[in-house]
Amino acid sequence: MLFVLFALWFIASGLLIVDPGSRTMRWMSAVAFTGGSGALAAVISADIIPYFQVTSPNPSLSAFFYRVMSICSLLSYYGLPYAFAMLSLAYHSTWQKPLLRTWLPLVLLVPPLVCLILLPGYTEEMPIEFSVVAIWAFPYIFIGALLIVLKKEHLPAMRRTHLFTCLALIPPILCVGVLNYVMPSFGFYRLWIYHVWILAFVVPFFVFTFFKYGFLGIRLLIERRKLDSTLRAITSGTAILNHAIKNDVGKMRLFLEKMNQHATDTGQTELIQDIHVVMNASRHIQEMISRVHEQTQELPLRISQVDVVQLLQDVLESLEVYLGKIHVIVELPDQLELKLDQIQVTETLTNILMNAIEAMSSGGDLSIKAFSNKKNMVLEIKDTGMGMEKSVLKQAVEPFYTTKSGNRNNFGLGLAYCYSVMKKHGGSLEISSEPGKGTSVYLTFPGQR
Repeated sequence: MLFVLFALWFIASGLLIVDPGSRTMRWMSAVAFTGGSGALAAVISADIIPYFQVTSPNPSLSAFFYRVMSICSLLSYYGLPYAFAMLSLAYHSTWQKPLLRTWLPLVLLVPPLVCLILLPGYTEEMPIEFSVVAIWAFPYIFIGALLIVLKKEHLPAMRRTHLFTCLALIPPILCVGVLNYVMPSFGFYRLWIYHVWILAFVVPFFVFTFFKYGFLGIRLLIERRKLDSTLRAITSGTAILNHAIKNDVGKMRLFLEKMNQHATDTGQTELIQDIHVVMNASRHIQEMISRVHEQTQELPLRISQVDVVQLLQDVLESLEVYLGKIHVIVELPDQLELKLDQIQVTETLTNILMNAIEAMSSGGDLSIKAFSNKKNMVLEIKDTGMGMEKSVLKQAVEPFYTTKSGNRNNFGLGLAYCYSVMKKHGGSLEISSEPGKGTSVYLTFPGQR
């Protein structure tokens, strides 16, 4: 059981380190911690107490370890079902109304507290009254598993994460429910010894999915933090570069104008032509760095109540000349207002819609839809263009990555800028694409600010 103890507490600490602010992560960590507490109780019973009884018999020391063992065992038996029930509610998020969010955790806490207070005390042979505790513990686990499995993910980036979360979490927790509560109720005790075999398969699978696909959205969180860090570095770097180059180019132009005046006065035609070449080059350098700076600078949000339907109509009208054979389908509710920065969101929508238009050079369908996701509003912009390979899709939002190498004015900052704007609004930008089928961009806006 030592392996089970270290594996579960390692997972518990890892989840807290990755995202301590997430309610889902905290309850998942609590599930792993309470499971590890049961493993610690088994280690104390099988190894620690017998060792001290043989090497240095001391009744008070044995009593201390027995007390620790009882606390860990009860924490596991009573705490694990409750922690998993809370995890399922936090993950499914259908209970986010203030009244439910306040009282439901307290109501679910009543059965374990009543059992802990009224049932007979802990003994090593019979730590809990299994037939009584199983009445509420297994339903907590079973209904919680159903809530997690039945959660619907609209955003494609989260669908695969949800699938692997279910595969890594549901089978072992159901096994725990059966082995720890149901079977002992029928007289089959100490079946928890088989947990080590369950974890022998679960832990490698958990580690693999954690790093490969993500678990409870962790990989997605790590990737976003990495991108946020990159954007901050680029914003700072381009600001410094813009300032430095602007000053140096200004000095160059000042002296070039003096040289040009001298060449004009002395009639040096060839020198005048050379000076004009250098001046044009300096002007081009300054324009390029200014364009990069404009797309990466950290602009403050100017929030106002905006009619999203009208905003989209204005953006589509400005792009009408580019639409050509493209059929635009808009499916939005009549009343859709959000608090956002109108100028920056307009630029974001313009960038995304232009990408969609450029992907359908021979025509196609461009659809714009809105739907609710938890407390958020999601805007889906879908085209039927050429689509993107997975390798391209993974880098699409990275700064300076572009497939439009023939366009000298494209620096690969459009989607990076859009991502930054959505991030500042407390939302997100996600992309789903298949070669030959088209691309969908999902803009998630907080429904309430």
